[in-house]
Amino acid sequence: MRKKPKEKKLKNVLDFISEAGMLKQVQRSGWSVLGIKNAETVADHSFRCAVIGYVLARMEGADPYKVLLMTLFNDIHESRIFDLHKMAQRYIDGKTAEDRSFNEQIGSLPKAMKDELVGAREEYNRQKTKEGVIARDADVLECLIQAREYQCYGFRQAVKFMKKPPRFLRTKSAKELWMLAKSVDPNEWWFKLSIFTR
Repeated sequence: MRKKPKEKKLKNVLDFISEAGMLKQVQRSGWSVLGIKNAETVADHSFRCAVIGYVLARMEGADPYKVLLMTLFNDIHESRIFDLHKMAQRYIDGKTAEDRSFNEQIGSLPKAMKDELVGAREEYNRQKTKEGVIARDADVLECLIQAREYQCYGFRQAVKFMKKPPRFLRTKSAKELWMLAKSVDPNEWWFKLSIFTR
């Protein structure tokens, strides 16, 4: 029995939602070189990247919705091609694979959704708008903060992940947050709430 047009459109949207859920299973591969067995997933990264993006957008006087859209969907393609470690990217044309995966993923979405996601991706990649720059800063800052946390959890080599990326931060707010993050214990927020400190 053939599906009705509306049912087919809904199924395409549901498939996209289900595919996004796959990101909860895809671990960020770069941390494996540190021996981290249960590293963050791409979904973990994307969620906090969006939180950071929102915060930076507010601090920088930019459109938080545009930044949220870019940060939430920036790594959606990794549900198909997984997270390509920097060493793998040395041998594989990751950009082409990302673009092909993304275009296929959104290909059957309703036109308005597809157009919005394509526009957000293009804006992020061009790095010409304040929101695009902030979204990229959010991505870099999230990786830096994660490296700092892993360092504090005993993975001393995580410091290597904190050397080059700060040079890529462009906004004043992201730079200031990183300067603070690298000098404080990331556990302070919960330790203050602990019964042991009363």
